[in-house]
Formats: sequence, structure tokens, C-alpha cells
Amino acid sequence: MGGVIVTLGHQQKHISVFIYVGIVVATLVAYEPIRHNGFVTYDDGKYIYENPMITGGISLQSLGEAFTKPHFFMWHPLTTLSHMLDYQLFGLNPSGHHLVSVLLHIANALLLFWVLNSITGSLWASAFVAAVFALHPLQVESVAWAAERKTELSGLFWLLTTAAYIRYARKPGFGRYMLLLFVFGLCIMTKPVVVTLPFALLLLDYWPFERIRWGQKDKTAVRTTSNQKSAGWLIAEKIPLLAMSAILAVITLIAQQSVGTVQTLKNVPLDYRVANMFVSYIRYIGKMLWPSQLAVLYPHPQSGLPKTITLICVLLFILISFGVYAGRRRRYIVMGWLWYIGTLVPVIGLVQSGAQAMANRYMYIPMLGLLIIIACAAKDLVASRGRMKIVATILAAVLLSALVILTHIQVGHWQNSITLYEYTLKVTKNNALVENNYGSALLGAGRLDEASLHLNKALSIIPELGEAEANLGKVYLKQGKFNEAISCFKRVLELGAITHFKYALQTNKISADAHVNLGSAYIQVGKYDLAIQNLTRAIELKPDNIEVLNKLAWLLAAVDDASIHNAQKAVEFAQRGCELTSYKDPMLLDTLAVAYAAAGRFDEAKATAEKALNIAKETGRENLVVGIQERIKFYEAGQPYRQK
Repeated sequence: MGGVIVTLGHQQKHISVFIYVGIVVATLVAYEPIRHNGFVTYDDGKYIYENPMITGGISLQSLGEAFTKPHFFMWHPLTTLSHMLDYQLFGLNPSGHHLVSVLLHIANALLLFWVLNSITGSLWASAFVAAVFALHPLQVESVAWAAERKTELSGLFWLLTTAAYIRYARKPGFGRYMLLLFVFGLCIMTKPVVVTLPFALLLLDYWPFERIRWGQKDKTAVRTTSNQKSAGWLIAEKIPLLAMSAILAVITLIAQQSVGTVQTLKNVPLDYRVANMFVSYIRYIGKMLWPSQLAVLYPHPQSGLPKTITLICVLLFILISFGVYAGRRRRYIVMGWLWYIGTLVPVIGLVQSGAQAMANRYMYIPMLGLLIIIACAAKDLVASRGRMKIVATILAAVLLSALVILTHIQVGHWQNSITLYEYTLKVTKNNALVENNYGSALLGAGRLDEASLHLNKALSIIPELGEAEANLGKVYLKQGKFNEAISCFKRVLELGAITHFKYALQTNKISADAHVNLGSAYIQVGKYDLAIQNLTRAIELKPDNIEVLNKLAWLLAAVDDASIHNAQKAVEFAQRGCELTSYKDPMLLDTLAVAYAAAGRFDEAKATAEKALNIAKETGRENLVVGIQERIKFYEAGQPYRQK
């Protein structure tokens, strides 16, 4: 008998290895297109390639800032450190960043299989859940979107915390509890959504641990023996974890309110939020069962959801909940449903942060509750039906193969900003934010007429969308339509104080960029006084804007309009720009030389120009070399340079 048990144990190990390898290979195949993907303009810049906290590399200062400063209005130091490490290893080569994301996702899937198999003892059901988790197209957003590293890291530490809890629940002890607190402490440093993890651990106490004692001690519990406790005791056991979650929630709320990302009830009424909550709960189930039209942003309904749709979703939610209650003897049904509902609470829209109605990435962990129900129900169904096992195996193989294909296709949509936004607009309606993002991407690609079309469409959906107005102004600047550009940037500044949940949060504050662009437009039409006024305001808002410092100094020193000349200010702005670049930028040195000459300091002008000339020659900037050489002749003749 003992030999049979040992043989079965060896078989289980061999099968487990096969499952691990299968998950790795299938996931790599599904995500193969990611090696061709770049960064996208939707948050990747703010999180990675335009973020000085990341591009500054790893240092004692940056490590300190990771723990003491919010990273794009979120406090998640481990996620920040992850991005820093990626930059240290790969620079701004997106392939390296994406590779790490895929490997993290694979690690999560493997860890999930181990956790489920450990606590349920159901090898094939656990394998099915882990495989679907790894291969489902809903997960692509969390993996292919570089800015969503926080979702994968939070998933990793969520599962590690669960693993620590398994160890503690089987044999409670002070050391094991301290390890649990430590791992959860790391978990809360990845993403605020993990505040629901203590609640999820209580659900594990209900099933499959069966640690909750209902009245008399339950001698039928299969996973524990003497570890059953009252519900009150188990809740008290989680109080330190709940306290840590509460602290994280407060930190997150403060960080997000400081930049206006949390919408008020005036902007998003409570009835909108409740309606969207029920609709989202049902839509997420639909997206999981039939993963089509998966968008990077599902726009929040502008005037509330249709009452008929809301009512249908409320009724479906109630019917499913009654069905769960009716099947409560199968504890995994109750556990899975409450897991799904509970883990979505922070992002279901009751506290509205951002402009999305729902998001695929929010299902990274909540999906597990529904998958557990499906897998365990299928296991029960085929347990006493031998032929059904063959059917179930075939169906599972077909399903997983289909998921590999769908995920492979979905990853391709994330190849670049244009492909992502183009696809998103095909699968959503009235999506002003994505119309704006698409227009901005087209602007960057030089496709100005197409950009104008989509930016105007964004403004037709939401006239107050200041970011789209600003991008349209940039298009007009490129097209030489300067008066139209001026009108756009003026409108941006008018919208600066408006708060509205339907459009990009960047328009809630007056943008220094709007003043810069308005100043540039005024230069083109010869209104130099208004240009100086706006560029000066831009410097007040962003004192270290090197480009604006250079432009202001040049205007005040070189433009052939005596009414705006101010040599002293020109020198001041040019010197500040040179200090910020350690006197190594030939263009700024050239501008400083022009400013010195305007102030009558010709010897300094010549010396500075010669330094600029040498650097320009060393760096191969031939056009600048020619210009500097012409200007040096003016300084040698004791004359200021004037741009005609």
C-alpha cells in the first residue's frame, strides 16, 4: 500500500512538472509579439521614459525618493524600484521592459498553480485556473502595458502573501505570523488595490481551509484539525493586516486628491457610480467568458447609463447572488463569488479615480474567484462520470488553444500608440480621451490632417477637453495656421480651472505648456510682447524649462524690435539655462553670447561664442557652427547681433 502511495506521489510530481513547463511554453507563445512592441503614449511616458525619478537611474537619492514621494500620484515604492532597475538594465529599450513583464506574469501563473494545488489538492482544477489566468486576453493589458507593472507586482506579492498565510494557517506561530506581516508589508508597496487582501484571506478561512468554527468544532474539516477558530477570532487575527491596508488607503487618497484624480460627487453623482458598479460587475463577467472588444479605456457614460441596461444588470447580479446562496453547500461557489465582488470593490467606481468606466487590468486578481468556481464545478461534474473526463479534457484543450490565439492577437494591438488607439476606437464609441490620444500620436507621426480630424472629433464629444484643444493648437502650429493655434491655446488656459470627470485630468490645472505654445504662436505672427508675456508665465510655472529660457533670452536680445529689448533679462535667462546644462549646450552658449553682446559685453560674447563653436564642431552640429561663426564677426566689430 505504501508503495502505491509513493508511486502516486511520484506521478503527481511528474505531472506537476509537465504542467509548469506547459504554462511557461504556452504563455511565451501567446506573448511572442510583445518583442516587437514599443512604449505607448498612454501613461508610459509619465511612468517611465519621461519620468526623472526613473531615468535618473538608481542612486541613494532615487531610492529615498521612491519611498518618500508618490510616483505619478501613487505611492508604490517597489513598483518604482522595478522601473528603475529596468532602466538601469535596458535603458529606454522597450523590449527589455516588456520581457520582464512577461516573466513576471509567468511567475505569477506558476505561483498561482502551486498555491491552489497546495490548498485544494485538486491538481487538474488548479492547473486549469493557472493556465487560464496566464493565457486569458483580459490579462494582456496588465502585461503589454509597461506602465501597468504595478498590477503584475501586486499580483506577485498577493500570491506570496497567500503562500505565507498557507504556512501560518496550517501551523500558527509567532514567527510565521511575522513573516506574513512582512510579506504583506511588501505587497502594499506595489499597488493600492491590495487593500482587499485581508478580506481574501478570510475567504480562504471559509474555503478551502475551513478554519471557521460554526458553533461546535467541525470535525469534518479536511484541511485543518485543531486550527478551527470562531469567526470573531479570525477577524481579530487579521486586524494588523487591516490596519496596514487602512494606512495604505489613506496614503493613496491623499496622493490622488493632491492632483485631483479622485472625482467629487458633484462631478460623478452617486447614482452614476452605483449604476456603473452593477453594470461593470456584469460586463467583467461577460468579458471573461467572451473576451472580445477589449479596449485600453472604456469611456465613462457622459449622461449616465441607460435605465434599461442598469436594471437588467442589477437583476442579473441579484439572480447570480441568489444562485450562489442556493449552492452554498459547495463552499467554493460562495468563496469564489465573494472573492470576485470583494476584490473589485476598490476599483468598481464607488470611489471614482480617473475617467474610465471599467478597465481590463482590474480583473487580474478578481478573475480568480470566477475561475475557481468554474474549475471546481467542472471537477464535481465529471467526478462520477468517467466519459465526461475525456470531454472535459478536450474542451479544456480547445479553450486554452483559443485563448493562446486571442491573446497573441491582442498583444499585437499594443505594438505602438497608433495601433493601440486605432483598435480601441474600433471597439468603443464616443471615446473622447482615446480620440485625443490618437490625434496626439498622429501629430507625432506627422500625419497632421488625420490628427486634426480626430482631435476635432474629441472636442465634438467633450468640448471642455483641454488636452485635445492643446493638441489641436499644436497641429495648427505645424500647419502654419498661427491665428487658429492662438485661439486654441487661449481656450486651453480658459479651461484650466474647470473640473470635469469626463476628460483628461491634465486639463484641471493651467498648463505651462499652453503658455509656451501660445508664446511660440505669437512669435510667428510678430506679437513679441505677448510672446514674452506668455513665455515668462511659463517660466514662473516651470522655472527649469531650458527650452523656454533659451527662447526668452533670444527674444529679448536678438529680435530686431527695440520695444522688447532687455539685455539684462536676456543675460539672466541665458545664464540660468547654461547653469542647468553645465555650460555644455552649444545652443544655450550661443544665446548667452548674443545676450552679452546686446548688453555691450563684447569680449565675454566672443569668448562664450568660441566655446559654443568648439562644442558644436565636436558634436557635428554644422548648421549651428555656421551661425555662430557669422555672429562672432558682429562681436569682433563691437556690434550686437540682430535677427532679421
